Parts: sequence; C-alpha cells; structure tokens
Amino acid sequence: MNKQELKEKYGKKRVPHEWRKTDWFTTLVVTFFGSGMSPKAPGTMGSLAAAIVAYPMAVLADHLFNGKERLFVPLHIGETECGLLINLFFLAAALFVFFAAIPFVKKAMKDTGTEDPGWIVIDEVCGIFMALAFFPTNLIVLHPWFLAIAFGLFRFFDILKPLGIHRFEKFPGAWGVMADDLLGGIYAGILLCFAAAGIYKIIFS
Repeated sequence: MNKQELKEKYGKKRVPHEWRKTDWFTTLVVTFFGSGMSPKAPGTMGSLAAAIVAYPMAVLADHLFNGKERLFVPLHIGETECGLLINLFFLAAALFVFFAAIPFVKKAMKDTGTEDPGWIVIDEVCGIFMALAFFPTNLIVLHPWFLAIAFGLFRFFDILKPLGIHRFEKFPGAWGVMADDLLGGIYAGILLCFAAAGIYKIIFS
C-alpha cells in the first residue's frame, strides 16, 4: 500500500460538523461568531464571549446615557425596604437578541436536523445580557470583575436549571432553546443585584 491508500484505510475520517449544513450567516449568528464551535464546553465559551463583549457595550452605554439607562423599582419585603435596579440598555439588548435569534435558531435546527445542539449558543448570549439587565452600567465599567460573577451565576442556572427553568426548555422549537436561558438570566441578574448591594455595604460600611 502506498501512503495515500494507508491514509484512506487507517486515517481518521473527518466528519462534517452539523453547522455546515446551514448557511454561513445563520451559523455566524447562532454560534455567536464561532464561539459555539468550541469542541469542549461550547455553552461556556458562548457565555464567556458574551461577557467579554458586554464590557465595551457597557462602556458605550455609560458614555451615551451617563446613568439615564437605569430604572429603580422600589420593593417592600416585610418591614424591609429595598429596590431592584433595571438596566434598560442591557434589558433591550437581551430582548433584541431573544426575538432576533428565534428565526435563525429555527432555521439552524431545521437545516441540520438537530434539536437544541450545543453549538447553538446565542441563547447563552441572551442570558448573559439579561443577567446584566439588573446591574448598573457604570459599575461594570469601574469593576469589570462583576462580569465574572454574572458569568458564574448565569452558568449555574443554565446548567442546573432550577426553579422551573427546565420547564421553559419544553416550549416548542426555537422558543424553548431561547426561553430557558432568558429565565436563567433573570434569576442570575436578581442575585447579582443583591450580591453587589451586599458587597458594597460591606466595603463602605
């Protein structure tokens, strides 16, 4: 046998990746610029990419709106008065990604004959942005390490899917792919909001 025959018989056959069955633009969207193509932990890579992108987004929002993107919602828990901050910029970003991604996720799954494959990570991007929708933009700019906390909290809810998140997975088609991460982001964001308040209370008390 010559070298080519040996390669054909014993060489590792390359199996085309599923995403190659759909068009390049759909692939670009659902893998979030290729971050979902990671052979290991694509969901983690997609979430990490979203957290990294969130920093320049926060810098831009802080420059453009200078705090005007915040909405404070007062809450009364028993005799305790507290509040929940809503970051309208990241809330809009999360909702935009959610609804804009639905047709692309639907097309990707239809073209490839898959159902919520790991390389679709645009839902993780939506979740990270939603987690940051409960956090002030200027603190992201001043203390980027809060992005690591948001990342960790979101991955916790995304992987374990507690508090009814797993039920959202059962929504039909692309809606199920996106909805569970949106809810996971909400839970992560609320925890992030209260965790940040606790950290600052300890630091400045």
